[in-house]
Amino acid sequence: MKEQNTNSNLYKIRHSLAHILAQAVLEIRPNAKLGFGPPIDSGFYYDFDLDEPLSAEDLPKLEKRMRHIIKTGQVFEREELDHTEIIKRLSKDNQSYKIEQVEDLSLNNEPLSLYQNGPFWDLCEGPHVKKTSDIPKNCFTLETLAGAYWKGSEKNNMMQRVYGLAFETVDELKKYQEKRRLAMERDHRKLNRKQNYYTISDDVGKGLPLWLPNGTVIREELEKLAKETEFLGGYKRVSTPHITREELLHTSGHLPYYEESMFPPMEMEGERLFLKPMNCPHHHMIFKAEPRSYRDLPLRLAEYGTCYRYEQSGELAGLLRVRCMTMNDAHIYCTPEQAKEEFIKVMNLHKDYYKLFGLRDFWMRLSLAEENAGKFVDEPELWKKAEKLVTEAMDEVGIPYEAVRGEAAFYGPKIDFQVTNVVGREETASTNQLDLVIGKRFGLSYIASDNEDHTPIIIHRAPLGTHERFVAFLIEHYGGAFPTWLAPLQVRVIPVASAFNEYANSLNENMYSSFIRTEIDDSHDSFSKKIRSAAITKIPNLLIVGENEQANKTVTWQRYGSKERQTLAIDTFLNLIQKEILQRKDWRKTV
Repeated sequence: MKEQNTNSNLYKIRHSLAHILAQAVLEIRPNAKLGFGPPIDSGFYYDFDLDEPLSAEDLPKLEKRMRHIIKTGQVFEREELDHTEIIKRLSKDNQSYKIEQVEDLSLNNEPLSLYQNGPFWDLCEGPHVKKTSDIPKNCFTLETLAGAYWKGSEKNNMMQRVYGLAFETVDELKKYQEKRRLAMERDHRKLNRKQNYYTISDDVGKGLPLWLPNGTVIREELEKLAKETEFLGGYKRVSTPHITREELLHTSGHLPYYEESMFPPMEMEGERLFLKPMNCPHHHMIFKAEPRSYRDLPLRLAEYGTCYRYEQSGELAGLLRVRCMTMNDAHIYCTPEQAKEEFIKVMNLHKDYYKLFGLRDFWMRLSLAEENAGKFVDEPELWKKAEKLVTEAMDEVGIPYEAVRGEAAFYGPKIDFQVTNVVGREETASTNQLDLVIGKRFGLSYIASDNEDHTPIIIHRAPLGTHERFVAFLIEHYGGAFPTWLAPLQVRVIPVASAFNEYANSLNENMYSSFIRTEIDDSHDSFSKKIRSAAITKIPNLLIVGENEQANKTVTWQRYGSKERQTLAIDTFLNLIQKEILQRKDWRKTV
């Protein structure tokens, strides 16, 4: 997510409301122990350890108390104290979590700041509004209750978290609430219950989705798109196993850098085997399988490879966070002279994909290494070269980006394409990485024009990310109403009466033989109910057939989301729909 501006008025409002919430909770639960209470990108929250948990019915009461506190105009006053004095004050109030927080901060022994408004005070860096009455009227609401482990660790106590929404104006709050309502309607997990894209079985395991026929269609259409695009881009397809020996992952650095996110090893015949967390090491071995010359470069190896990562069970969320993922993966091996051009091509490939899907609100996040951080490969000169090359390429492409330190891959700078979906939620849609390090560790080389061995630069790229995350994003982006080329069912034929079933079946067979995903609704439901059923399942094209259509060898065509109908000759419709599918067009962009 984009970092919050801590000096903005909105940040101060949200931060102040977190304190006011804690003050209100203490008024009705005097024995409450306080945890953390920060501002967040939609408002604020505060964590409490309570003898008597709060319920949803308590939220309106808390809001009323908060509004009273705001109205009284309590002044926020800052004070600095040493650690010992703060712990004394916290001990009087029996605030054990806050004492632990102070002890965590005691390493540098610098004074700590606290803020007091009215009778309430809290350990805090600020900033806040000058007084509570500076907070605009009705700009916030308490939204929900949730559980949260102290310090985010499952080893610690579970606390109760109260979430609030807050904006600078009532209108902004209402607009956000409307977006949230739409987000709930478009949540891919909710739509999945109606459209049947995937299932997750406890008998198989958490975070291991089983793709149902409808979801498999979307996966395969995305894979087909990528394979065609990559073929035209000069990529060579490869296929690699799902497991590997431990030694390969030591060479790559995934052990020990990444082991905590991997499945535990399998031990067989005296050696340890791991499910692969990444495709990269296998691709590097394919590069290494035969001698390479500079004339062979750039070598672009692409694979739809399935990888496995042991995400924490509390972080699993539908298709957004899973333990088994199929990646639109490729690695480009190139010379230093080719690297910038290849990197620009990769970023332009992202832009082309996003244009196809109608994604316009996107930017790049450049993740760089942090000095003296143990999780990054210790090659400072190579890091400088990599970061310079990537920054120049990004400036040349001209997509807005923000740079952050400390979030790179362990072997090189990383560029995430951040996309804001239709309901305003920011997603990481895809990732590129420039790697000047791993080739050397694997002993990869090519004979350059000087007849000497050189190490290739490696570009890691996955413009469609993982199938799981990208499909979830597209389900929500389209609200389940996919363009014809992506839709699990592309056409439904609806006879107005059973007398026209034979004609409807002949149409259906004709389209099916042309590889159009089609079916006929020959149920005993009324015609109006058939139309409603097609709308609920969001089928992009309906063909209505009755007496006139049968007599004239025509069809009446209605699009999803449109009340307009047009009657066409069968061949005319087939030509139009096949062209739309072949060109992957979305007719809604032009209406």
